[in-house]
Amino acid sequence: MKGLREGQNRLWEEVRVLREDQHKLWEEVRALRKGQNRLWENVNKLWESTNKLWENVNRLWEEVRSLRLGQEDVRRDLRDVKRTVERLTPSLEEEARSIIAHRLKRELGVEVELERAFVDDLEINVYGAVGDLCIVGEAAVRLSPSLIKELLEKVEALRQRRPDLLRRRLLKVIYASVAIPQALQVAQENNVWVLKWDRDLTPMKIEEV
Repeated sequence: MKGLREGQNRLWEEVRVLREDQHKLWEEVRALRKGQNRLWENVNKLWESTNKLWENVNRLWEEVRSLRLGQEDVRRDLRDVKRTVERLTPSLEEEARSIIAHRLKRELGVEVELERAFVDDLEINVYGAVGDLCIVGEAAVRLSPSLIKELLEKVEALRQRRPDLLRRRLLKVIYASVAIPQALQVAQENNVWVLKWDRDLTPMKIEEV
């Protein structure tokens, strides 16, 4: 009888131990589940961060594409401006040749056909010769001292390389829409006739070559 009770007590002790172990096991399971939940939370946060990163990358690429499109628009505008300037420049030269020829006929009684001329790689916007008179000139929107210097250099190039294009008398002329006082002073000092469509800016002077 005593042995039976002892065996029963040992059995209940084992049951108690098993229950404690089972309780510990469930605690570990709960701890693992909490850990797993935290892991999934971290994974979700990582995915959210990754999605935000890709959103930022996509926005950045959109901005880059927008900038490229903007640059292309600027390039297109510059090309349009360049074409417009190229179209206007010959018009200004033609206007200059027409007005200068008209003034020469009206004031000197000289009829001369003015055209473009070249001395090697140098281009002269306004050139013409009749009798003993030679006209050498430039056409520009804005008169500057550097433009006057350029004209004088072209006259010198004619003397050195193409004296056959010169005559005994020389008229240096610049047709300009705008002129600063400093440039007009330099032009007058070098006997350069400066005019615009409606009036003279410096007097007409013909030199002996």
